[in-house]
Amino acid sequence: MNTTSPAEGPWLDDAAGRLIRPYTVSGGRTEPTAALDLLSLVMATGASPQAHLGPEHGLALGLCSGPTSVAEVAAHLRLPAGVTKVLLADLVACGALTARAPRFHTHPTDRSLLEAVLHGLRQRL
Repeated sequence: MNTTSPAEGPWLDDAAGRLIRPYTVSGGRTEPTAALDLLSLVMATGASPQAHLGPEHGLALGLCSGPTSVAEVAAHLRLPAGVTKVLLADLVACGALTARAPRFHTHPTDRSLLEAVLHGLRQRL
């Protein structure tokens, strides 16, 4: 049984899947303390978190060396977006991350923008 695959994190098993329920990762919390949406960009500040955080916090922080969307962090962690927002909000609260709303050069529902996002996601997967 492999429970520490670097690509999948410490709480996944190759055969069984996730070993713990996603809500336990966030301590049962469902609402983030910071206003984040899927397109919010988060980035590490370089400051060490002052609070004791779980392993998923460290994995999330490691993904944010440059501006990274909440959706992208959730996909890499293989966690629901709501759980990921809670984790990232914890990191924002302790000063380890900054967050900002995305800057739209076009209307956010512009078909070309959505197609570009879809193309980018397909290339990553």
